Amino acid sequence: MEIGRKATGGRYKRPKKRKSTGRQSQARIVKLGKTNRRLLRERGGFKKLVLFSEETANVISKGKSKKTLIKTVVETPSNTFLARQNILVKGAIIQTELGKCKITNRPSQEGNVQAVLIE
Repeated sequence: MEIGRKATGGRYKRPKKRKSTGRQSQARIVKLGKTNRRLLRERGGFKKLVLFSEETANVISKGKSKKTLIKTVVETPSNTFLARQNILVKGAIIQTELGKCKITNRPSQEGNVQAVLIE
C-alpha cells in the first residue's frame, strides 16, 4: 500500500495545526470596587470594552433607569462562593441604594452593570 493510506485505500486525516485563535483567554472576574475598564482588540479588529471592577449599576424600575451605587452582593444562585467574594455575574442579587436588584447582563463581556429592581 501507499504511504499515508489505510489498508482500504482511504487517506488518513492530518491533525489540525494549533492556532492562536484556538487559545482561551484568561477568565475575567468582575469584582465590586472602583471602576476599572479596558478596551481589548477582538478577532477581526473589533474592539470590546471589558470590565474588571465596578461600583455603580444602571437600575431599571417602572420603565425608568437610574445610576446607583452597589453596596454588596447579597446572593448568587449559580455559585454561593461568588457572593462571598463580591463578584458580579449575571443573575446575582445585589444591594443598591434603591434596594435589592438582579443583574440582567454579563458585566465581564459588556463593560457595565445593568440591573432590574426586585419589588
